[in-house]
Amino acid sequence: MKWKHDRGLEGRMLLTMFLLAAVYLAFLAFLFYAGAPQMFMVLFIGAFMGLQYYYSDRLVLWTMHAKVVTAQEAPDLHQTITRLCAIADLPMPRVAVVNTSIPNAFATGRGPKNAVVAVTTGLMDQLNQGELEAVLAHELSHVKNRDMAILTIASFISTMAFYIVRYSFYFGGMGGMGGRRKESGGIVAIWIVSLLVWIISFLLIRALSRYREFAADKGSAVITGQPSNLASALTKISGIMPRIPKDDLREVEGMNAFFIFPAVSGSFMSLLSTHPTIEKRIAALEKIQRELEL
Repeated sequence: MKWKHDRGLEGRMLLTMFLLAAVYLAFLAFLFYAGAPQMFMVLFIGAFMGLQYYYSDRLVLWTMHAKVVTAQEAPDLHQTITRLCAIADLPMPRVAVVNTSIPNAFATGRGPKNAVVAVTTGLMDQLNQGELEAVLAHELSHVKNRDMAILTIASFISTMAFYIVRYSFYFGGMGGMGGRRKESGGIVAIWIVSLLVWIISFLLIRALSRYREFAADKGSAVITGQPSNLASALTKISGIMPRIPKDDLREVEGMNAFFIFPAVSGSFMSLLSTHPTIEKRIAALEKIQRELEL
């Protein structure tokens, strides 16, 4: 089954990426004008982001205490993912299981050839087969769309700006930006501009993350042909989350960007959220369901 392009969603993602590029180019131009040792920072942050890009899957699995399982250890899960990969035209990813009551799933890896799809035992216990397939298809859509790589690249200069803010705050200068520039208030200007760039790019990256979730939801609908199953799964997960102990949610809250549903320890979602609200996601899935039935 193929699905027509969502021009509105694609337009919003492109606009967000364009705005990010505009902010980043302006920031680099400002650093160049201010005489900052940008080459050192670019190399330093480039190395940092490179490690994140190439080793993020291992870090995520380690953080979540996820165990990679073989087809012999989890035959049903492997069989389901194998069938969904055939539909989505994807190579088989590694499969991992997290032993926790929190119902969630995530995908990581820089591309389809080295991806990992993980589910929690809580998710498998709570969802029926159709709902589980919808969630897995959502995660495979992230893999197919190379979302991990896109968000890592998008956050490159945002991370650079963050380190400039932090470095300037603690040490009062940045290598060649001392002396005359520091006396003239140049370091203060760079600190302020870097902070603004980090805040603006943080909000734009969060918006991009929310758009990617909409795209993955639509991908799940395309792969399974049953948007209602994902809507049902999201409804169940959102209903279970408030019953999970707050301490357990806080332990994994840093992984929200990877999860199909954020493990929020609070009670609200906003511009700072990595995911759209459950109401907006279900409304979008219901719209897809109606259009599929035409």
